[in-house]
Amino acid sequence: MSIERDSELHPQTDRQSASYAHPPVTKPVRPPEIAELRAFCAAVDLGSLGRAARLLQVSQPALSKRLRVLEAVADARLLERSPRGVLPTAAGRELYIAARKLLAEVETVEALMGSLAPQEPPVRLAVSPTLAEFVLPAALVEFGRHHEWHVPVELTVVNSLLVRELVRDGRVELGLAAVNPDSDEAGLSETPLCDDEVVVAVPRAHPWSKLDEIERDEFVRTPMIMRDPNASSRRVVIRLLEEAGLALAPPLAEFGSTSAVKAAALSERTPALLSQFALAGQEQNLVVRRVRGLRFTRTFVLIHGGDGNLRPVVRALADDLLRPSLTSQPPVSPP
Repeated sequence: MSIERDSELHPQTDRQSASYAHPPVTKPVRPPEIAELRAFCAAVDLGSLGRAARLLQVSQPALSKRLRVLEAVADARLLERSPRGVLPTAAGRELYIAARKLLAEVETVEALMGSLAPQEPPVRLAVSPTLAEFVLPAALVEFGRHHEWHVPVELTVVNSLLVRELVRDGRVELGLAAVNPDSDEAGLSETPLCDDEVVVAVPRAHPWSKLDEIERDEFVRTPMIMRDPNASSRRVVIRLLEEAGLALAPPLAEFGSTSAVKAAALSERTPALLSQFALAGQEQNLVVRRVRGLRFTRTFVLIHGGDGNLRPVVRALADDLLRPSLTSQPPVSPP
């Protein structure tokens, strides 16, 4: 009787034994998470769990937990911990190189995703020339410092009468203009923004620069340089003089911008009617004079539709503009 070899009788047994002798390489139960790799790379970069936690703005126990989970997923010790800090092990150095490449790709994707987000439409703003030139720039810079997002502003510079028209027609969301006592703009909401005074800007070479105050009669009979007829700075002077039974002499010249009025006053050595905001920067070649017994004051307001239905970013800008520190300036005094 022949005896068969066991391998011939039980062919499956040898194959099973072979599989037991050479077990397959096991894989991690799950891939590492981005937060865990960020924690690991920060710890390696800074050599300290505490500093890494502060960089990532998490607590140190939370950071330590991420590292323990990462080591469990890798099934290897990645960091050598000591009272002096942490250092990567051989396995940790290998993982660090690969993780840094992956995180760089993740940051590229994150930046791309951010650029794909819909952009905030610009804030449509209509402003009178004086505020646009001498008040609004600093206010917008301050607004940008207080908010994380960049908000483009679509600016329209027109006189105060047209500012109201643009807001009323819905062509702009906010308006900054001088109060118009002659109009009753139904459907508009107006909030006081800042006070202003129209003063006489006198070149130092002009005789008025030697006076403390200008006499009324001399003031009204002297041709001066001023803004265009629709400008609030001119209308407020005309209105107050009419109440006193007086009228201005025809202008020597009139311009559509405050800067042009200032330049002409200096070149012609002729007094001009200007907002105190235009002279608040310690203008050395023009001195401020006032008319005896008269103060040409006005108030600027923030205007929007009466329904108050403003976008959040527009509401935030409006709230910032109404902060006193942004629009207040010390009154201009004669030198």
